[in-house]
Amino acid sequence: MTPIGSIRRLHPDLDALIPPDAQVERLANGFIFTEGPLWRPDGVLWFSDIPANVVHQWSPDGTITEVLRPGGYDGDSLPPGFIGPNGATAGPDGSVLLCQHGNRRVVRIDRQRNVTPIVDRFDGRRLNSPNDVVFRSDGRMYFSDPPYGLPKQDRDPRKELPWNAVFMLADGELHPLVTTHTRPNGLGFSPDERTFYLANSDPEHRYWMRYEVDRDGTLRDGVVFADVSHAPEAGLPDGLKIDRLGHLYATGPGGIWVFTPGGVHLGTIVLPEQPANLAWGDPDWQTLYITAETALYRLRMLVDGQRLVYQE
Repeated sequence: MTPIGSIRRLHPDLDALIPPDAQVERLANGFIFTEGPLWRPDGVLWFSDIPANVVHQWSPDGTITEVLRPGGYDGDSLPPGFIGPNGATAGPDGSVLLCQHGNRRVVRIDRQRNVTPIVDRFDGRRLNSPNDVVFRSDGRMYFSDPPYGLPKQDRDPRKELPWNAVFMLADGELHPLVTTHTRPNGLGFSPDERTFYLANSDPEHRYWMRYEVDRDGTLRDGVVFADVSHAPEAGLPDGLKIDRLGHLYATGPGGIWVFTPGGVHLGTIVLPEQPANLAWGDPDWQTLYITAETALYRLRMLVDGQRLVYQE
């Protein structure tokens, strides 16, 4: 296998997570902008191509098939930009929860691939463009809602909410938890669910936040986990995932930054193009699947990833 990318090792503890001889593999390419990877119980990976407005499926034999088209925008004509599907997570009863930019909602895709809207409004006003979605073990759903799906973003006349929030859906009621960040994006919980992580994807304010989680699921005591606003490399904090031990794997400037739970930067996974998101997969849950602009990649690990709440 021809080596692709590299592992920038900044701390010896990274060797316990990523094998010294690890190599990134390119699994498929030719896409426009990939996002939203999600490992499925039947041994395949779903992922989004946002501008193409489609959800794809990758199979271990290398086959790429379409899961959902249109994936994020059901209009008659496809506007330019990030109008299609984005983040996804496993839902109850084998379903998938998918963020749709153009339709400005979170939907449920059942086993028969029927699509049902879950939430599209807060207080009677349309959401911006849901971006990433996660569950807590008590069934509470969290999602970020930046304006990327609106052509003029914050200045778009169709924007109905005054802020870009992180929401919690609990017992059928929608709660805006955080409204102070310019571009809330990737989300994740620590393994004990006492800590909540949030990426801010603003070119002028590139950072990750850490919050304490109260018993009712609300967030408090937010602090900056890591600020990379002055990093010389291109790239924004975007998708993030966590391993079983609590390490954070976060797409950011120049690649995927690997942090300890205490915020120590152990190293960076560097790919040929800027990564946008990642997901744990394979039967042993020890592979990182990575969406990076035009292609899909993977990297075998020494540690297994945090299981999804509803993953079978």
